[in-house]
Amino acid sequence: MTPTRLYLSNDTSARAAGADRLAKAWAEMPGLELVRTSSRGAFFLEPLVERGMPEGRVAWSNVRPEDLPRILAGSGGTPVSNIPFLAQQTRVTFANFGVTQPLAPEEYVAHGGGEGLDRARALSPEAIIEELKVSGLRGRGGAAFPVWAKWQAAREAAADRKYVVANADEGDAGTYCDRMIMEGEPYRLIEGMLICALAIGADTGYIYCRQEYPAAARTLRAAIEEAEQDGMLDIKGGQFRLEVLVGAGSYVCGEETALLESLEGRRGVVRAKPPYPAVAGLHGRPTIVSNVLTFATVPSILARGGAWYAAMGTERSRGTITLQIGGRVKQPGLVEIPFGATLEEVLDRFGGGMTPGARFKAVQVGGPLGSLFPASRLGIRICYDAFAEAGAILGHGGIVVYDDETDMVELARHFMAFTADESCGKCTPCRIGSVRGREILERIKAGRGRPGDLDLLADLGETMKTASLCALGGRAPYPVLTAIEHFGNEFRREARG
Repeated sequence: MTPTRLYLSNDTSARAAGADRLAKAWAEMPGLELVRTSSRGAFFLEPLVERGMPEGRVAWSNVRPEDLPRILAGSGGTPVSNIPFLAQQTRVTFANFGVTQPLAPEEYVAHGGGEGLDRARALSPEAIIEELKVSGLRGRGGAAFPVWAKWQAAREAAADRKYVVANADEGDAGTYCDRMIMEGEPYRLIEGMLICALAIGADTGYIYCRQEYPAAARTLRAAIEEAEQDGMLDIKGGQFRLEVLVGAGSYVCGEETALLESLEGRRGVVRAKPPYPAVAGLHGRPTIVSNVLTFATVPSILARGGAWYAAMGTERSRGTITLQIGGRVKQPGLVEIPFGATLEEVLDRFGGGMTPGARFKAVQVGGPLGSLFPASRLGIRICYDAFAEAGAILGHGGIVVYDDETDMVELARHFMAFTADESCGKCTPCRIGSVRGREILERIKAGRGRPGDLDLLADLGETMKTASLCALGGRAPYPVLTAIEHFGNEFRREARG
């Protein structure tokens, strides 16, 4: 008798929601085969159990162990294609998530994996870079620099060795797409790094994984070992050497030069630029440093063409953006859509609105250095130009929603204290400015504010913006200043005690 096959995510968030409890409860069930897959990213539905049916995959959400009989009877499920949260997305990088097993290379290939690398092997380095130029792909981290330009600079730089480095130090609150890729489809990251290696002439790569991602590091190492055995890492001139290194927990190592310092065995401290890593990076040699999401997007572009990718999105923000919605919303999870939707549309269509009993107050986009938007600013379009004009950043796509019970003074103090704690100390504006900013906000919070404190915070913020060595100090004032801009009465009220 053929066993009934059910699919259950092995993603860290799914396991935190109870997926492992289901797996343990059903482990000895006769006639049942439980397959652990990557995650759909609809975390508000986890544990999500799927079953292959004649009409396609059918899903049961928020499953408990005692729900197994109705799943086996096929009762009460929803076709995955009918789940609005998923059906309204346009997935490119995350197209196979929830379908494939993380460490099954044959499944990766069966769902289109390797097609981009195969095409890249048949192209010249210049042609690979041209495809990226046509695609309009920009780095999916903070700076959003055109990917092709970095690759071209590294390609043209003369050196005896070049490196490809994946920045997997995903430290922004509310972001997890890099972790999902590393845990759920590690071969996609490897493929993207290999395409980069072919384009710039590199023979060595490193994945710098944050310390807080042990499951991701284990999965990556297993995938690399499998890729070595299967010959996936064979490139012109020999085998591409790829290694996973784990960071020590420093937020600033998300900045590419601090990451390189850490890779070289030193304390993670930001380097002055230029020279840029594409010309003089790891061990002084040309190095491409990009985050996991950027590398993972490359295979689809090479497989289907730069023009195909550029047809999505807006004029200067091409392709899709991956958003991670969290905070006080009904439906937290991962969303991939073309650039151009408004923030309000995203929160309504995918976030599902506020949790019962909560009222919207503000949303932060781009992690702890991102600007805060009140309800009156939710019409902003999610693209690089609109956010730049607003003095904001998309960052790594993290969206955190706050309700009306949020103390904005305390929130601002928290963000400035975070910068003070995480500053590498290399430059004075960040090292000293963040401490002074935290002290002023602590004074206001304690009801001991002084006349001119808000003006002092504004002046301090301008100094940090213009004089800090990297984005940690340069962006740190934005959540504070936008909180004061939109919720100034709270600051003035608390300053008066």
